[in-house]
Amino acid sequence: MKFTQIAFYIAMLAFSAVAVMSQTIDFNKYNVGEPPKGFSTALTELGKAGVWTVTRDDASPGQDNVLAQTDADATNYRFPLCVHNEISAKDADISVKFKPVSGKKDQAAGVVWRYRDKDNYYIVRANALKSNVVLYNVLNGKREDLPLKGEGRKYGKKAKVPSGQWSTLRVRAEDSLFTDYLNGEKLFEVEVGTFAEAGKVGLWTKADR
Repeated sequence: MKFTQIAFYIAMLAFSAVAVMSQTIDFNKYNVGEPPKGFSTALTELGKAGVWTVTRDDASPGQDNVLAQTDADATNYRFPLCVHNEISAKDADISVKFKPVSGKKDQAAGVVWRYRDKDNYYIVRANALKSNVVLYNVLNGKREDLPLKGEGRKYGKKAKVPSGQWSTLRVRAEDSLFTDYLNGEKLFEVEVGTFAEAGKVGLWTKADR
């Protein structure tokens, strides 16, 4: 089975480098204050579209440029996305380094895969204010949290997601089985077959970051 390995760095949300197999998409090549080339932005549900720009974070793991979502619209059911135009995968190992920076309603970072459009994709997200990690379907624009494999009707896991610090969120997608990790620790597995074909990958946040 061929796996695509993808790595992002994020903060505020901010993403700083993307590695796909042996290829690296480096935000240091982009101009600070501008949107990242090769990505498209989208919005699921309500509120303002997100503002995704390259910025500098000397505290990032590489002390380099990061991709930040900076619009603080507090609309509750608001999910800004930033999706890579060229990367498409079905089975993939995707990780993202993220740092929640602000937000009174939410401080949530997420990674998206098998993305079809703004209303259809998988998302796993870590939330600093709720101290948990949850995996969802987004189907026809409606988000549904998915039960953990072998744990009945339990959804997501409690986990320490520190605000103002860098963490790593990872998902390994293999056919219909998704395994999720936070900072190197395996949290849970989810098995679901909503989206069986390859799709794009990207980044996600919620409400006021």
